[in-house]
Amino acid sequence: MKEEYFRKRIEQLCADEGRGSVIAEMADFLQRVLALAEEAVEGRLFEQSFEELQGQMEELYRPLLPDNYEKGILYPPRAREILGEKTGQILSALYADLMAAIPYAIRGEEEKLALLCRLFLVCEEACEAVDRGYLDPCDDEERAASLRERMGDFYLAHADAFVRDSALRMIRPGTPGKDPICRICQEADLSDLRYLFRYGSYIGYSEIEMASFLNQLPEEEIEKLAATYVGGYCKGFEAAGKDLRRKRTVKVEYPIGMERVIRKALELFAKEGLAATFVPESVLSLTGRGGGKRGVYGVSPNRQFDFDHKDDLGLYLSEALNQARLTALEEVLSECRKDARAHGGPAVVEIFGEKPFTPKLETVNYRYTEEQNRQIIDYSAKNAEITNRFMPREERSFTIIAFPIPEIGENFPEIFRKIVEVNTLDYELYQGIQQKLIDALDQGTAVRVRGREGNATDILVRLHELSDPAEQSNFENCVADVNIPVGEVFTSPVLEGTSGTLFVSHVYLGTYEYHDLKLEFEDGFVTDYSCVMPEEDGESGRKRGRSLIRDHVFHHHATLPIGEFAIGTNTTAYRLARDYHLEAKLPILIMEKTGPHFAVGDTCYSYEEDVAVFNPDGKECVARENSCSVRRSAAEEEERKKAYFHCHTDITIPFDELDSIVVICAD
Repeated sequence: MKEEYFRKRIEQLCADEGRGSVIAEMADFLQRVLALAEEAVEGRLFEQSFEELQGQMEELYRPLLPDNYEKGILYPPRAREILGEKTGQILSALYADLMAAIPYAIRGEEEKLALLCRLFLVCEEACEAVDRGYLDPCDDEERAASLRERMGDFYLAHADAFVRDSALRMIRPGTPGKDPICRICQEADLSDLRYLFRYGSYIGYSEIEMASFLNQLPEEEIEKLAATYVGGYCKGFEAAGKDLRRKRTVKVEYPIGMERVIRKALELFAKEGLAATFVPESVLSLTGRGGGKRGVYGVSPNRQFDFDHKDDLGLYLSEALNQARLTALEEVLSECRKDARAHGGPAVVEIFGEKPFTPKLETVNYRYTEEQNRQIIDYSAKNAEITNRFMPREERSFTIIAFPIPEIGENFPEIFRKIVEVNTLDYELYQGIQQKLIDALDQGTAVRVRGREGNATDILVRLHELSDPAEQSNFENCVADVNIPVGEVFTSPVLEGTSGTLFVSHVYLGTYEYHDLKLEFEDGFVTDYSCVMPEEDGESGRKRGRSLIRDHVFHHHATLPIGEFAIGTNTTAYRLARDYHLEAKLPILIMEKTGPHFAVGDTCYSYEEDVAVFNPDGKECVARENSCSVRRSAAEEEERKKAYFHCHTDITIPFDELDSIVVICAD
């Protein structure tokens, strides 16, 4: 089917009064997006004023914006109510995927836009029954089965196109002539904020205000921000003894609105011999939605939408689809093995400051079954294995830095400058402070951490035995390189003997807020877990809390081991959080530096356990693995699969909830 066919068929559906209003609504949406694509290609789109562009984008994104969301079929309960339980579920997911047509149209990604039109028309053919303008719920089961099959067949047939595109964008540098994101970063007039709409993402208050704020900063401040970001990336290679000179590309991940800093960073990366690659955020169910922002991304206009549709992939997930995605990834990395080997890893700018968000769990469109949880975990493991074969983890590095967004409140400019101060603290000073902590910790066989004043934490962390204390250490002296800002000493605990309770009264992990989060450990593994759902008591609230933890802390695993124990030392960040009441808004990247913290999942050294790591005092950090990761060398494939969990979530105990950290020695 050619693009002209798509256009004519969609026009027919819009004009056909006999069609159901839902199909007509989706057809009308695609018709407007196709017109937008034509304007973009012909150059007419950006002849409009800022206000005109903003109004046009608001209208296109209207169905998923909070004021309209619950009125339409993007909202799963509404879709199920008017279309039938099963049909509504799938058509809601289809419409959610069609929203990706907006960025495809504006960025000129004609092939992907055509694929989404094809997906819609394939599904539309299964929806011919009409009753008073809506689909007849009486045919729910049969129609839903047909829709599910059609969606699955479509993504199976076209998985290669989506996987190859993402992989190639990651390992091959863009050029202004071909890559719209590269063109924005290198050539756009950043004083003309119309450039923001060239991404195709929803552009809201935070993107506009961030760009305006950065445009007002003097050049020396922009250079300082960029130098900290790029410097952290380079220090990561240096600290780990990896050769940056062998790398040619760096994946630059950032929030829309920070282009002035990114432009300067690209200049600094170029001086290190690195060209930037850019991958737009994933918006399709096939490639991930609702699991946090990565790539080049905008602030979510509706986090409830993201949450409701986070598992839509499960509606058509199959072993065959997973295998098709893995085969496509392996093929493209094999074809481009030189580019893959020369890729250095991501340099990530995170944001924080959004209003705390606790999702309404009962509205979710679909939940993975236990079998699908297994498939997702297995897919993640095989994806990591393929990636590491062509892009060895021991040769790559990364860096992450975080900044507030204007949504944080009226003190945004002040908080932004305070965060810059936190991100640029004297790492040599902290290195000395942390060495004293390590000297004390290395005398012990275990560490006991206890909470106070309502914090139920009481956990014993078992440490590795040092065969040569004069040359070895259990803890790494971590300053500002891969994880900015400075401020922690960390280890991979011995699982056997690590037991007790970890409790935090209030914590923000990823995009979700948790209250009274409690994890019970025995021999290093979580045996029980819970959290409180605000305004929801009783058994129902407990079940929903466990579901939130299982999906977003455990990443679909039934349990996880403790992968890290650390002590944060950045009291400047701690004081900032208290002074500006940011405890629920600071990202874990900063919060983990403000107190003792524990991570569930893999260790900090996953896939790099055999790479020697040394502290500034010359001692080797020997606590790089545990009884899970050691299985990576097992003869049996089934045992090797148990080595890694492909997730790592840090949970921090605030200093004001801490009673003591006691080093227990052999005597």
